[in-house]
Amino acid sequence: MRIIGMDIHRVSAEVVSLLDGEIVKLGRIPMLRERLDEFARKELTHDDHGVIEATGNAAAVVEVLSPYVDRVVIANPKQVHMIAHTKVKTDAIDAAVLAKLYATGFLPEVWVPDQRTLALRRRVSRRTQLVHQRVRLKNLIQSMLHAHLIPPCPHGNLLGISGRKWVARQIVPEDERAAIERHLGLIDQIEQALKVVEADIARYALDDPLIRRLMTLPGVDIHVAAGVAAAIGAGSAIHKSWSPISA
Repeated sequence: MRIIGMDIHRVSAEVVSLLDGEIVKLGRIPMLRERLDEFARKELTHDDHGVIEATGNAAAVVEVLSPYVDRVVIANPKQVHMIAHTKVKTDAIDAAVLAKLYATGFLPEVWVPDQRTLALRRRVSRRTQLVHQRVRLKNLIQSMLHAHLIPPCPHGNLLGISGRKWVARQIVPEDERAAIERHLGLIDQIEQALKVVEADIARYALDDPLIRRLMTLPGVDIHVAAGVAAAIGAGSAIHKSWSPISA
């Protein structure tokens, strides 16, 4: 069995092979789907095992390489660095370390989610990012009001109808007023985007038995349920065991 170690970066990856204890450098590959596919077709075989570290584009690399090799493993980068310490550090050495750890059985692997789970994670991540942006803008508005000795909004929701009317009545400098209006306008755009993303999650949830089952628990709404399902995996054994049961 030949082991292919890949040290992946944003624009390229250094690749080495390990066979019978011998490391061979296979060169540097651009992180483009067509170039990675071309490399896999020419250099890899169905007996090879690939090893990469968990990065932002790791899932895409697994998707491209999987048809050409026996297995692709994703390593936990923090644990790899705790196990392997090298005084001289290069991309080729890092790739070789991955291959050697895998060969000796010491590689800390990361679970590779299936495509359905990845799609759900992307949906949940989009919603989380939008919510964080909305909270950040709301906090900016509150900090500007606080800077001018204005007490906290007496209404439950600063962004609601009553809250916005209250904000409009507060006395602040002209430039601050313009900034507050800009922030409120951005919040409105985020709210519209959230409606689209949440509708997409809702459509997904209708076809997911695990999400529907989780939503039967007290206090668990569709977004909490979707987050749990994204964490444990749509194709996991837990998911299969939570399939709908007949009434």
